Amino acid sequence: MLEELKKIREEALKKLETVESEEDLSELNVSVLGRNGALTNILRAMSKLAPDERAALGKAANEVKQSLSAVFDEAKTSLEEKSEEQKIKAETLDVTLPGVIEIPAGRLNPLTIVYRQIRDALIGLGFTTFEGPEIEYDDYNFTKLNLPLNHPARDMQDTFYVNDRVLLRTHTSPCEARALMTLKPPFRVVIPGRCFRVDEPDASHSPIFMQMEGLVVDKNLTFADLKGTIDTFVKAVFGENVKSRLRPSYFPFTEPSAEVDISCTICGGKGCSSCKGTGWMEIMGCGMTNPHEIENCGLDPKEWKAFAFGVGVDRVACLKYGISDIRLIYEGDARFLRQL
Repeated sequence: MLEELKKIREEALKKLETVESEEDLSELNVSVLGRNGALTNILRAMSKLAPDERAALGKAANEVKQSLSAVFDEAKTSLEEKSEEQKIKAETLDVTLPGVIEIPAGRLNPLTIVYRQIRDALIGLGFTTFEGPEIEYDDYNFTKLNLPLNHPARDMQDTFYVNDRVLLRTHTSPCEARALMTLKPPFRVVIPGRCFRVDEPDASHSPIFMQMEGLVVDKNLTFADLKGTIDTFVKAVFGENVKSRLRPSYFPFTEPSAEVDISCTICGGKGCSSCKGTGWMEIMGCGMTNPHEIENCGLDPKEWKAFAFGVGVDRVACLKYGISDIRLIYEGDARFLRQL
């Protein structure tokens, strides 16, 4: 039996050399040291031996069991470390490798695109950017722009008031007053910014919208200068084939005032449902700055003349890209942006 113990040990060590997984090691351990293993079967046969032989065999069997248990434990630790190392290698991300998934690139919002086009067109005409606060004083938003205290635009139904003197600006025109009071004429400024009005959101209205305003201050300016600027601006933004025209209108802060129409970008001026068959679409207002506004801001209206025009960036974006609902611009839906 001593020879058989030696043989069991040698065969176990030989099989251990071919073990590559913890499952294989567990099977080997059970086959040798398990309840029905080879070593256990020898121990069960000890009862048939003489007492002196039984003691010698028990000592030898215990030494084999302890040595094999130690070897199996060491092999198990080694296999666990190897498995963990392979797992770590498999999970490691090599940032230098090329991507396997194509990530779609983002798209600019049409507001951003149109804003940049308008800004760049006006900068090309010699304008510089001028900005003002969104939370504005009533004095700048209304009074200095020649809007009297009883003007309907001051109503709570149209304006977000913070208190009696402070409000969320309803247009970018307060920046005209700030520019007239802070900049030394002559100058040309383009004024971008968000505006706020009490409007129920629908396909054509939003309580928050984007405007861009142009203001030119110089001596001897005429309405012809305004018309030439508008025409150049329209062609730069909408294309050389788009025509512009001015229609008489009224604004408290300009005199004379006009609405700016462009030939329909959908039908090319032939007449369609978008332009209601007229061939023309309204895009903004303009006019020669009212002398009262110039005087309210500390300049001599007899020396300095000015003209201004303001355009809704979101309206231009809707016209240019054929967007039927202004809310789509502000919702930030990636599915909508991918269509542009």
